[in-house]
Formats: sequence, structure tokens, C-alpha cells
Amino acid sequence: MADARRKAIDSGTANPRVVLVPTMGALHDGHLALVDRAAELGDIVVVSIFVNPLQFGPKEDLTSYPRTLDDDVARLAERGVKLVFAPTAAEMYPDGQTSVTVSAGDIGTRYEGRTRPGHFDGVLTVVAKLFHIIDPDAAVFGEKDGQQLFLVKRMASDLSFAVEVHGVETVRAEDGLALSSRNVYLDDVERRSARVLSRALEAAASAADRGVDAVIAAAQSVIMGEPRVQLDYLAVVDPATFLPVSGNHHGTAITLIAARVGTTRLIDNSRFFIN
Repeated sequence: MADARRKAIDSGTANPRVVLVPTMGALHDGHLALVDRAAELGDIVVVSIFVNPLQFGPKEDLTSYPRTLDDDVARLAERGVKLVFAPTAAEMYPDGQTSVTVSAGDIGTRYEGRTRPGHFDGVLTVVAKLFHIIDPDAAVFGEKDGQQLFLVKRMASDLSFAVEVHGVETVRAEDGLALSSRNVYLDDVERRSARVLSRALEAAASAADRGVDAVIAAAQSVIMGEPRVQLDYLAVVDPATFLPVSGNHHGTAITLIAARVGTTRLIDNSRFFIN
């Protein structure tokens, strides 16, 4: 990183801004949208590729998570990215399972954190390490992982990281499905069924003028119409706190949804205004 900053300075860029895009690889167009946004925000873009074992539970897909490093690096090169940080687990955690972690607090135990205990502690721990190693001026995350984005912003604020944290709007396929590295697990039938997540969010937003209960009922009704999809959770939260909104909430809200399609677990969310 020091060499990159020096080269930028030598080429005439005073005080070059470094922007980090943390990923777990298996890059798709959603990741590339993060890269594009990073290029707008700074002079030096660093993409990290690391499948972080701390954020996987004992029954989750750590060993089978898609790893496509060579293809990822090639796609990033086409985007003009010159710095890719792809450490091994031994390099990131030389003493094995780390005994000191960052706690995600109460919000980290809700929604995704309830289904995946310890997940967000693992996410925040690796992000904190990346912030220290890369020393970026800014970092870019996708809004699809809305709870993660909220918690990273909270960590940066609470622990006084000198890093601006930016979110980028969810990138969707033509059928509405949010892009995710886990979509490769879906067969053709499951892929068609998975579209119900975005349809449920659209139904929730369409019911916003009738209040919170109507939002939840509309989304649940759509999900219940797809027998191949098993709902994990559905919640309407305040974006400022990520706590569930009250029944008489008025203002901006986010609907969070997680479901299993076959053996694949997917998440999505949408932001809207409740009158």
C-alpha cells in the first residue's frame, strides 16, 4: 500500500485517496458496481478477496463456498484494478482461531445474527483487520447486505476508524433476483422460485401507504405462494437504528427478508417510505 501511495504521489496525485472494496470473491456484476463506485471515490482502488472463516457457522458452506480467484483477478484487471489483496486464512489468522474479536452488539444478534450466531462478530473482526492492514480512506459495501452495512458503519463510528463507509444500491438480474455469489447453487427450478424474494419486497413497498402491518402481510402472502421457498425471517426496521419499527411508524423503513430456496439461503431488502 505504501508503494501504491508513493507511485500515485510521484505521478502527480497529491494526498491520494485509497478506497477498499472487501469481498469474498466469486465476483459478479454486483461486486463490480462496488469497484466502479470505489473508482469514483478515490485514486487507488484495493479489492480484498478473502473467504473469512470467522463468519461461517459449523454447519454453513465454508468449504464449498465458491472460490474463483484467477477469474476474479482477471475481471478486476479489466476494470482497471491493479491492487488485489488475497490473503490465506493462515496469513490473516496466524495463531489460528483468534481469541479477540469485535462484538457486533445487540443488533448483531438479530435477524441474520439470530440465524447465524457469531456471524457479525466475524464480519466486523475481519473488516477491522482489513481497515488496519490496507489503511483506506474509504470503503464500499453493497446495500444487499443491509444489516452488515449498518454494523460496519456503526463500528467505524463507535471505534473511531478514520474510514468513510459507503453503500451501493443492490444490483439485480433482469428477473429481479439480487445478485449473490450463492446464486450459483440454485438449479433452474430453484432460480425461478427465488424470484419470489424480490416480488415480496415489491408487494411490501406497494402496501406502505396502509401501514406496517399491511407491509408485512403483503410480503408474507407472496412468499406463502411459493412452496419451494421457506421463509427464515421478515422484518421491517428503522434504518437509523435497525430495530423493528413500531406499528404506527411513519417515515423511511427497510424490509429485510431471508429464506431458503432448496438448500440455498438468500437474503434481500428494500427501502421505502411508510405514510
